[in-house]
Order: sequence, then structure tokens, then C-alpha cells
Amino acid sequence: MIVEVPLRAALGLALTALMSLPAVGARAEDASPWQKAAHSAVRLLAGSRSGPVLLGGIAVQLEPGWKTYWRTSGDSGVPPRFDFSKSDNVEAVTVLWPAPMKFDDGGGGISLGYQNQVVLPLRIVPKSTDKPVTLRADINYAVCEKLCIPVDASAELGFASVASTEDSVLFAALDTVPKPASVGDPNPLTIRDVKREGKSTVLVDVLSPDARTVNLFVEGPTPDWSLPVPKLREPGPPGVKRFAFQLDGVPPGVNPEGAALKLTLVGGDRSYEFNINLE
Repeated sequence: MIVEVPLRAALGLALTALMSLPAVGARAEDASPWQKAAHSAVRLLAGSRSGPVLLGGIAVQLEPGWKTYWRTSGDSGVPPRFDFSKSDNVEAVTVLWPAPMKFDDGGGGISLGYQNQVVLPLRIVPKSTDKPVTLRADINYAVCEKLCIPVDASAELGFASVASTEDSVLFAALDTVPKPASVGDPNPLTIRDVKREGKSTVLVDVLSPDARTVNLFVEGPTPDWSLPVPKLREPGPPGVKRFAFQLDGVPPGVNPEGAALKLTLVGGDRSYEFNINLE
């Protein structure tokens, strides 16, 4: 079983140096050892073992000034990939993604990802709920400052704790994952409307009375779509932040009409995920 994901904000303060990565006093069964690599370190986290679905996590720490990528990396960068096929008693693993930050990629484009540190929550389905679970992960990701460096890491962790010392970290990470929403929902931050302007432009109207800075990201139905990061169009309608993006990066020969798109809306400490069909 392989989970491949094409790569909100960082959790915590910037590291003063990689060698100062904290030696957290978690029990050995709740977190794997840090795997140090180029300008970064990764480890697995295990939540309390209760219920049919286990909560875990991939923790990533980065040196100051370095970043890594979201499941969609934007105009440049390399999304991470995860292979859990060597695990014991694991049927499926779903990677959940905290809302990303937006970075200038140094070449005139925008990249999407994380800096300082981030925890990617994992939902783990065991094959048998009454047998031990050992998660083994091969993790391929990139860290970038001015140049990008590929990193390969492997980690292993058993799920044994009735009450894990990492539960608070994992639940905090879950809170940073965008919540499902529908266009027109009465949330403090929401998408009011999605419409076409001509054949190649999509307009997205956002209501955000409290958020000063709002970002919008769009993904196609399959990894071979490479849609651009939506840009804020100013001036917009009164009380509305209007974003626009071109239907560039659609795979050759594919008709975008009716395509299932995923829109991720981030503003302040709120983030939502909208699944729409392009009209």
C-alpha cells in the first residue's frame, strides 16, 4: 500500500539551529527517534490506541529559513511522497494536510508549504483491531531555501499506548487541517460564488469580514493537473475579495467542463476546503 501525494501555518517558534532539536520526553512508544537529514528532521507520532481508526502523525522540523512543501507545491517545488507498505497490520493510511503558507519561490512564482515545523496527521486503519500495529514509513520530501535538496527518510513506530503523551500535539495538528465546507456556507470565512469569465478564467468570490489576509489555492481532480495559484483581483465587488485563476495546466486533451476541483481557503486561524464542479 502506497500513499503518494503530489506537495497552516507553522506550529511553534523557529529553531535556532538543527542541532538544538528538542529531546522531547515522550515515552519511546509514542514517538520514533528523530531522523536528522539535510536542514531538517522527521519522526512518527502515535496517538492513543482506542477505536477502529488510529491517529498518528509525521512531524517535520526545519532549520530557520528552510521550508518544505504541501501536497501541491505551487509554481515550483516537490510535493512529498509517503510509502507505508512495509507496515504491520495496516490496511490504509490517509495523510491529512494542515493549511499551507504561501512563499515567493525566488523565480517570480509562488510555492506552497510549511516552515519551522509542522505535523501531518495520519488516519490509520488496521487490518485487525485486536492485533499490534507497527507503522513503517519511507518519506521522500524536499527542503528548500534558495535551492531545493531532496531528502529520503525512514521511520518505524508501534501503536501501544492507551493514553499517548502525543495526543495533545496530534489534536492541535488536526485543528490546522482545513474543515469541509460548501459554497455559500454561513462561516466567518467562506466562498460566496464560483463562476466563469469567458472560457479560460475562473472567478471565486470570498467573504472574509474578519481576516485581513486571505489566500486561496486550487487543485484539479488528478495529480497531472497543474492549475496556477489564484490571484486577488482588485478592486473587487464591495465587501468581497475576488480571486481569479486561468485554466492553465489542464492535461492535454482533457475537457475541463464539469471537472471536480478542490478549493482551499485560508484566512487567519481559519481554513476551509470546498469541493466543486467546474461549470
